[in-house]
Amino acid sequence: MRTSTTLIAYAGGLAVVFAAALGVGAVTGSPIDMTSTHTDSHAAADPESASGVPAGLQVSQDGYTLGEVTSPAHAGTTGTLSFRILDADGAPVREYDDLHEKQLHLIVVRSDTSQFRHVHPALGPDGTWSIDWTWPTGGTYRVFADFQATGAPGQLTLGRNVDVGGDLQPAALPAPSRTATVDGYTVTLDGDLTTAGGPLTLSVDRDGTPVTDLDPYLGAYGHLVALRTGDLAYLHVHPGGEPGDGVTAPGPDITFHAQAPSSGTYRLFLDFRHEGTVRTAEFTVPVGPAATTPGTEPTSTPSHDGHEGGH
Repeated sequence: MRTSTTLIAYAGGLAVVFAAALGVGAVTGSPIDMTSTHTDSHAAADPESASGVPAGLQVSQDGYTLGEVTSPAHAGTTGTLSFRILDADGAPVREYDDLHEKQLHLIVVRSDTSQFRHVHPALGPDGTWSIDWTWPTGGTYRVFADFQATGAPGQLTLGRNVDVGGDLQPAALPAPSRTATVDGYTVTLDGDLTTAGGPLTLSVDRDGTPVTDLDPYLGAYGHLVALRTGDLAYLHVHPGGEPGDGVTAPGPDITFHAQAPSSGTYRLFLDFRHEGTVRTAEFTVPVGPAATTPGTEPTSTPSHDGHEGGH
């Protein structure tokens, strides 16, 4: 759901980053709740976009612009978040290709990555995308629109900041860990994220039993959104294979080929669905000379609603 940072294909799936710490949170329900903290899987992706800039860092690219974002001005106020994608002539784009079962994927994250949301707004006849919205806290948020306009040469991820009034409690970056638990589920990460690239496998079990009946979610058994801390350079990738292909098992393993675009610290968010509920596993991933292999002490995050129900 694109890319501009460095990814490569794996068994027909796109490559992305990461390996390490995670906290998992249940996600389901209201499209206006947010929680603490998408490149396509069927083609190889360039490490950088045609502009040479990682995805999500630009408000305009290849003749398309993410217009002004309208939303509630203060945290806790219920309202609507809306925006338009504009073409090179400044006209709203009204036709889009489906990307993993949706025409546009909207990712919203607070600048410290402690709040994260992946939803799918509705497209109006005038080209306006909109969704019911309430900001959970004050602060600066990055809004990412991940889409492919009909007739365009490829996917784009455009980003724009939104400042929200209200209380702000800065959150420390979670420490790296190989495992995390939530609602009786444990997710274990195998593999190391490096700039050279390699496989990363995330394995899901519940109460000590491997989960072998993961639900398809947006055309895959898992989705990764990666954000580089500091500038929030964006990646979204999918695992190799797809549900119903006669080869890909529905768990417990979800395998990606991951290659970090640079040294630094990354936040990785894995979405997976089981028994109708989407959950998000959160990772902090150090990459580079100063990076150390994270330990195996499990971490956990409280259940939270961060996805639009059934999206």
